[in-house]
Amino acid sequence: MIHRNVFHNGRLLPIEQVRLSPGQGGLLSGWGLFSTLKVIDTVPFAFDRHWKRLQKDAARTRCPFPFDPSELRAQIAQLIQANQVDQGSLRIYVIFNNVGSWRSDEKFPDVDLILYTAGLPEHREPATLALRENGRHAASPLAGVKVTSWLTNVWCLQEAREGGFDEVVLLNERGEVSECTAANIFCVQGGRVLTPPIDSGCLEGVTRALLLEMAPGAGVPAEERVLRPEDLLTADEVFISSTNRSLLGVGELAGHIYTGAPGPITQKLEQVFAGYIANYVARHKKQ
Repeated sequence: MIHRNVFHNGRLLPIEQVRLSPGQGGLLSGWGLFSTLKVIDTVPFAFDRHWKRLQKDAARTRCPFPFDPSELRAQIAQLIQANQVDQGSLRIYVIFNNVGSWRSDEKFPDVDLILYTAGLPEHREPATLALRENGRHAASPLAGVKVTSWLTNVWCLQEAREGGFDEVVLLNERGEVSECTAANIFCVQGGRVLTPPIDSGCLEGVTRALLLEMAPGAGVPAEERVLRPEDLLTADEVFISSTNRSLLGVGELAGHIYTGAPGPITQKLEQVFAGYIANYVARHKKQ
């Protein structure tokens, strides 16, 4: 549930006073960006990495991004304090206003900046996953960009949940594994951790990148590799990663059962990642 106070274009307001308009072209067409951060002990985790991805995605989508990271950090801190968030989620939204023919003559900034917080969603472990063909279009020029045009994701997720699954593995047009609707996916084969490459159409997830960086130091070889459904079905372990879930072991994929999930490699990486988070929060609490 979204918390009461929202930061909108430099102002902290109660949610009922935040005004959006059908005259904002990007709002109705889905021309905008967003990122989700986890708030841990009042600290927005991995802010710099989310900021860099937003900048990169803004350039790819030709969306104006006239923001200063220091100012945004200060606004986020103010919002977290106003909503008394110790543990929770934070969303950053950037909406392109002055675009398209269906817009009004209202005086909008080029982009709206919207910040809001919410509680952490609940996730069960081990997770159960469905499979969806053609859920990702890897050849799209906007593949892997976290845009507000999110219908494919929520539509596929709803379909999976109606079938009794927690999430769904999206295959691209080549039949390769790409990602889930709101998580990256990994498998373990012979002690090696594998995850699809970015050109599969998947999001360059912040947690995904951190895991690829830290796994070798924990004695776990990790690499990007083209994966197909049969690679997941014959894997020793499967897990997913996201901002709010960190690592989550998978117990079922389209009827195939993984006994003992989460497996030992998943648990080891989860402990390493938890240590990284603790160190990050401790450093940033002192600043």
